[in-house]
Amino acid sequence: MKLLDKSYLRAKQIQLIIFDVDGVLTDGGLYFSDDGQEFKRFNSLDGLGIKILKDNGVEPAIITARTSKTVEHRMKNLGITHFYQGQEDKVVAFNDLLEKLNLNADQVAYVGDDVIDLPVMTKVSLPIAVANAHELVKEKSYMVTEKNGGHGAVREICDFILKAQDKFDGAMEVYLGD
Repeated sequence: MKLLDKSYLRAKQIQLIIFDVDGVLTDGGLYFSDDGQEFKRFNSLDGLGIKILKDNGVEPAIITARTSKTVEHRMKNLGITHFYQGQEDKVVAFNDLLEKLNLNADQVAYVGDDVIDLPVMTKVSLPIAVANAHELVKEKSYMVTEKNGGHGAVREICDFILKAQDKFDGAMEVYLGD
């Protein structure tokens, strides 16, 4: 994982993490049936990571340019209540989230993979790129994952934030038992 020096300190302050969908929570592939129905592949490691992060006080949110029933179902499944679809200008949704949650940009991380994510990424405290992101997105990020989007990158980020906030060991106790 590529980290800038301030990444760990910034991760300690994160109360909201915003994810793009295609290329971050999925592998970026768009799958269509013969009748035009869209399918997406999500990683279960990422999903559990998001749930654990939320259970430990970091609110997850989604801002995506595309609109998909599949995304809506997955967000409901993960308990993500803040999700914005069809957002060509992601800054509008970002500002709405800050207002709704009474947060400032210093408390926010954003995970993206393409240039459409940059207008928000340049506003947050902790911009993060997945390994398969566009080069410009990687250049503007404080952290770049080792794993590709849709293949455990989100879990890598969730674990990093939990560790930075000294919550990882406690979060894992539930799964380790006595």
